[in-house]
Amino acid sequence: MTARPRLLFISPQFLFPTDAGGKIRTTNVLRGLKGGSFEITLLSPARPGQPERHADELAAVCDRFVDWPFRRQGRWFGLRRLSYLLSSLPVAVACDRSAAGLAAVRAELARGCDLVVTDFAHAAVLTPEDLAPASLLFTHNVEAEIFARHVDVAGNSVSRAVWRDQWRKMVRFERAALRRFDTVIAVSERDAEHFRQAYGSPVVEAIPTAVDLDFFGFRAPPPGPPGGGTIVFTGSMNWAANIDGIEFFMDAIWPTVARAAPAANVVVVGRDPPAHLVERARRRGLPWTFTGFVDDIRPHVHAAQVYAIPLRVGGGTRIKVYEAMAMGCPVVSTTIGVEGLPLDEGQHYLRADTADGFAAEVLRLLADAALSERLATTARSYVERHFSAPGVARIFEEICERTLARHRLSAAGGAAGPSAPAAAGAARPRPGP
Repeated sequence: MTARPRLLFISPQFLFPTDAGGKIRTTNVLRGLKGGSFEITLLSPARPGQPERHADELAAVCDRFVDWPFRRQGRWFGLRRLSYLLSSLPVAVACDRSAAGLAAVRAELARGCDLVVTDFAHAAVLTPEDLAPASLLFTHNVEAEIFARHVDVAGNSVSRAVWRDQWRKMVRFERAALRRFDTVIAVSERDAEHFRQAYGSPVVEAIPTAVDLDFFGFRAPPPGPPGGGTIVFTGSMNWAANIDGIEFFMDAIWPTVARAAPAANVVVVGRDPPAHLVERARRRGLPWTFTGFVDDIRPHVHAAQVYAIPLRVGGGTRIKVYEAMAMGCPVVSTTIGVEGLPLDEGQHYLRADTADGFAAEVLRLLADAALSERLATTARSYVERHFSAPGVARIFEEICERTLARHRLSAAGGAAGPSAPAAAGAARPRPGP
């Protein structure tokens, strides 16, 4: 039997538990790749005992797992992050750079592989400038765009100046990083076109966002109490974009909702909610619950009447949108919340970008059971037809195969131009409703 090509997948974070959108997207892809065209080695940092506790989950996504020691944050981590503000690198990138990580990557490259896949643009700081094997960068966002949006919503001149400085550094880093790889994968055609136009990346391909339809089963929205209902949000609450979105909801949207629907409540599901935000809700006597980390978000989403995505900052695509749609919870989102996803407003979700508009759409769903049921069933059917996790993983695998073939042709002295879809910058057809 011919040996399969060896794929080295470098992740800047231990993937389990899958408690963040990037982890979910990556594990969906790896699970679909396992047992296919490539023999997969997954390389990431890990705390003591993590690989053993998650052995079954690791076995489902890779043939071999190698780790380097996770750098403990410790009591001085905050000061170290502040010192990174003086670095030529963005803080997010500087935090991922580690001597142990660099050494682990070098050791695996010396061991030999055919294709290197680096997860997230900032993890490029762990890879050598001159990668010998075929190389692919899996981007989950346009990182610089996130920083630019933080500039727009910053509350004072100092924070605006900090975010603007970080944005400039991220533009420089992201442009240089993307050009080092044979292929760049984006999570939407919108992001792919940005990389081609703004950074001059020659080979960029887009994959759809996927959802595990077996795990995220459908239930029709439950009836809410008169004059109320549950509004749910899910997402890591140690991420600045989610914090900003929940602050926006609490301060600008919630007062209108509470006046019109006094029996309404909010459940924020996600790890590490900031203490100041939890205290603000408690001090105001709001009927808000911050769950912190949960093993399973499904019971919280299935119990809600509305799934809210009040994001004003972000990049890439939000997996949470398709998860909510798959589970049958009607979605109200800002434009940024569904950015890059081929969805139709009014058919798959309700959209609003102002505080008053967002409150109105939430109240509309709380009051109109027929509308909620129509949105829920249409959305579930749509993701079933177009965004299953195995199908998206197969697209990813095909891109890996093309990248390796093109690299080998170049090494043999043949033409090494972009593949036809990438050279044309062509998007896959937008699926119908």
